[in-house]
Amino acid sequence: MKRIRLGEPEKIVPSAFCDNFNYSETSISYPLSRITAKDTPRGFLVEFPIEDDAHIYGFGLQLKQFDHRGRKLKLSVNADPVSNNGDSHAPVPFFATNKGYGMYFDTARYIEVYCGYTKKTLTQEKAEENSDVKTSTDELYAIREQNSAVMSVLIPAAHGIDIYIMEGKNITDVVSQYNMLSGGGCDVPKWALGVLYRCCGRYSQDEVMAMADYFRKSDIPCDILGLEPGWHTHAYSCSYKWSDRFPSPNEMLSELNSRGFHVNLWEHAFCHPTAPIYGDMLSHSGDYMVWGGVVPDFADPEARRIFADYHRKTLVDAGVDGFKLDECDSSDNTGSWSFPLTSTFPSGLDGEQYHSLFGTLYCKTIMEALGGKKTLSEVRNIGALAAGYPFVLYSDLYDHRDFIRGVAQSSFSGILWTPEVRDAKSKEELIRRIQAVVFSCQCLINAWYCDRVPWADLDCEDEVRELLKLRESLVPILKAAFDKYRDTGKPPIRALVMDYSDDSETYRIDDEYIFCDELLVAPIAAGHGDERDVYLPTSERWVDYFTGEEVGSGKIHVSTAGIPVYRKAR
Repeated sequence: MKRIRLGEPEKIVPSAFCDNFNYSETSISYPLSRITAKDTPRGFLVEFPIEDDAHIYGFGLQLKQFDHRGRKLKLSVNADPVSNNGDSHAPVPFFATNKGYGMYFDTARYIEVYCGYTKKTLTQEKAEENSDVKTSTDELYAIREQNSAVMSVLIPAAHGIDIYIMEGKNITDVVSQYNMLSGGGCDVPKWALGVLYRCCGRYSQDEVMAMADYFRKSDIPCDILGLEPGWHTHAYSCSYKWSDRFPSPNEMLSELNSRGFHVNLWEHAFCHPTAPIYGDMLSHSGDYMVWGGVVPDFADPEARRIFADYHRKTLVDAGVDGFKLDECDSSDNTGSWSFPLTSTFPSGLDGEQYHSLFGTLYCKTIMEALGGKKTLSEVRNIGALAAGYPFVLYSDLYDHRDFIRGVAQSSFSGILWTPEVRDAKSKEELIRRIQAVVFSCQCLINAWYCDRVPWADLDCEDEVRELLKLRESLVPILKAAFDKYRDTGKPPIRALVMDYSDDSETYRIDDEYIFCDELLVAPIAAGHGDERDVYLPTSERWVDYFTGEEVGSGKIHVSTAGIPVYRKAR
């Protein structure tokens, strides 16, 4: 790994807040002379050539796009990205290629990236007539291969940048090095890899306990119960105080813990005036309010201490060991809430920088509240150098095909993603969604707006029980994969192209992934029937995970009501 410093980098960057930042320089073969940089009126511009056969992956959670070659992205924080323009609630200024290298740009700015555009040369190009006239918009505007292409990265407002260049034999090696730059992957307890069920937000204490009874009496696995906004006296913004629906919360927590349940609480960081920490937080918050609450400046150690101390004393010490950190992304497409980019914060951050760092610093604060308690919790925004935080991303969008892409695509960027299950319009849809979430990093059923379990009216309790028991059987290999993630940075779930970077068949496969090293999972998206094509890399021999029968390798066609899963033949 090699760091190069161009111009004068900003001081407020992700690495400045990464406690386990671990840069160790080694020699690389990448020719640094290829990289040029200059100040421009729009910011600091970095350019370098991209190989004609290079494919570009990463840039955080990009639910609408996989291979970014030929694309323009603006890595801005947005809760509900509706197109493939770079908006994301987890943008990460890091990419990796199939050519054995990747780059991390240490910035909290909304960078613009042009992933392989052709610049003008001073020589006259030879051209040939082409009678193939395009007549449809799909043909006219399709991404075309561009030779002699350049990658351009614009860092707004900055006058310099630190770039970290990693090399490896495949993309998995490169991404692992990026994850180790932040100190390695997260340390996750075994129980957190089981089933997490989020109760309806309207539930009372009695209804939560009834749900716990249901899972135990029905012999349906459930390791964690999540409580949604209704546990607060005021939820938008948050009071962080138990409502009258929960007359004896500490007794409830103790009873749930004794019955083998862990408890996860929903919240967001905007502090309502009735919150006990509101007065202390006033001087440690930004100059704009959201939903009538102040925005804590988690870049300020004192703000983190106030917030963490309260959570530890009132919630964690009572038995809570997980949190769902909502609304720490902005929402320019659906409601335009949150603080503007023009905001200022006591620590010196502006609104753009804080949007980029908000979720990560929120996770940092909650980890301080948890002290030594391990967790695998949820967050709506996380960014650069975040591999060490045990928080999984989720989305308010709900396209199942996008959710499956997210499982594979998130693996490029040191972040974790769950294709959570909420409701379903049919038994087929629910089963397909649960199949995919069983084979993901977090098995999350989020029934926050469902009065009953989502399968109550779909006559499929037996199938749900079988799938969630399958998840329980996978916990040991998941735990081993997460331990390897912690120690080596190797993601527990990976897109095929990460391990098989020399296999051109994998370059655009965004609906299959490697699960815990040995398994290949190819979910069938809801609404797509019982058939799909599957590619099994030809450098391995494969067997059907469920039957043990050898299936060969290469392209195969599958017809099944189940989920196609294959294991490397031993």
